Amino acid sequence: RDSTYKLNVKGTMRSSELIIDSDWADYVFHKNYKLKDIEEVEKYIQLNGHLPNIPSAKEIQADGLKLSEISTKMMEKIEELTLYIIKQQREINELRKQIKDIKN
Repeated sequence: RDSTYKLNVKGTMRSSELIIDSDWADYVFHKNYKLKDIEEVEKYIQLNGHLPNIPSAKEIQADGLKLSEISTKMMEKIEELTLYIIKQQREINELRKQIKDIKN
């Protein structure tokens, strides 16, 4: 038992709901947020074996998973993915327009 925590559970815990105080990742949608180029993300994954700003499996195994922190980081990745999809759709729409113009 670790006395630094107010609650220690060794084993399974069941609850109908858990509320966690946390920051949130809406900063991804702010104009000053620097969304990495997808090629930069790909290179990061190749070098590190995990997503940027997400702990590695080794870190999680060593330090545990901080639920409020990882929830925010997962939302960050979902919001980034949404921005990548929007960007791709714009590019697809532009390419369709160019194809249509060429055909005409």
